[in-house]
Amino acid sequence: MDRRDKLIRSGLALATELDLPVVLQRIVELAVELTNATYGALGVLGSNGSIEEFITVGVTDEERVAIGDPPVGHGILGLLIRESKPMRIPRIGDHADSYGFPPNHPPMTSFLGAPVMARGNVFGNIYLTDKRDASEFNEDDEEALVVLAVQAGTAIENVSLHRANERLALLEDRERIAKELHDGVIQALFAVGMGLEGTSMVATDPQVSERINGAVEELDHVIRDLRNYIFGLRPGVLADRELDTALRTLGEEFQAKTGVVTITEIESETAAQLASVATDVVQLTREALSNVGRHAHATTCRVSLRHEAGAAVLEIDDDGSGFEPSTVRRGDGLANLEARATDLGGKASVSSDPGRGTTVRIDLPR
Repeated sequence: MDRRDKLIRSGLALATELDLPVVLQRIVELAVELTNATYGALGVLGSNGSIEEFITVGVTDEERVAIGDPPVGHGILGLLIRESKPMRIPRIGDHADSYGFPPNHPPMTSFLGAPVMARGNVFGNIYLTDKRDASEFNEDDEEALVVLAVQAGTAIENVSLHRANERLALLEDRERIAKELHDGVIQALFAVGMGLEGTSMVATDPQVSERINGAVEELDHVIRDLRNYIFGLRPGVLADRELDTALRTLGEEFQAKTGVVTITEIESETAAQLASVATDVVQLTREALSNVGRHAHATTCRVSLRHEAGAAVLEIDDDGSGFEPSTVRRGDGLANLEARATDLGGKASVSSDPGRGTTVRIDLPR
């Protein structure tokens, strides 16, 4: 089989593979096969332009361990990164940019490299050394490698598009489930709870009324949990600045349910900076508001999110009855707040005085 046929077959092989690690490994193997190189590698570039992943052929796992850390892009590898064009070198050691090899590295002489373009940018570079049947690589080798690099870029872009389609399908399915939960299940549970509250008001037996109120409280917990699940199903809903909207909506819902006047003061920029942990911030706020509704006997409540001394500060305070922190048993609510805040790398604290309300403060890294 001549080289042209091999290139056609390599293009077909790369086009049908949708697993990125497999594609990257196959690219290096094909490059070595097409040019009859002894060693081959693909350096995947990170956002800072240095090599963040290094896939090799011809070097054993034991040799890689003995060599140590993979290259980041110095010497000739760095030159190829900077110039982003094919490069042939008869003797690596004679080149002005040669950086030398680390201890335990196999000796290498001739070099051939080419960039791999994907989605309009340099994705990485193919590096080949030591042609088996000649002292150096020739023009035909370079031409074949350039064609393979184009095929590789197309294959990588194909994998990226396939992954994007899979993510889109998953998000659409999650959105459908979330909508059904919110518009169907939650509304039905809410209606049941309202009906039970009405029954409790006309019940003549205090024990029956107490049991009904307990059932209503459990329904509230179920509704809260379902809404938390919905926020988890809808990662896009809380992206960027929409944490702002989610917290304001939470305040409105709390006010409508409890009659406690709830003010929300949200800095949009701070909310945007917490987009990656938005679901946790909403759950922290929900837990704190739940404690206000159960224990505070408050008439007003405030939810604020602001920037302060390099951190994001979430604060929920009320004008309720308050308590003496040192004499009150710590319940699950406060423990949950502290644990969730700690998981986010932050800290939760509670300050309160009898008759002067309570403030829950959560400091979070931005």
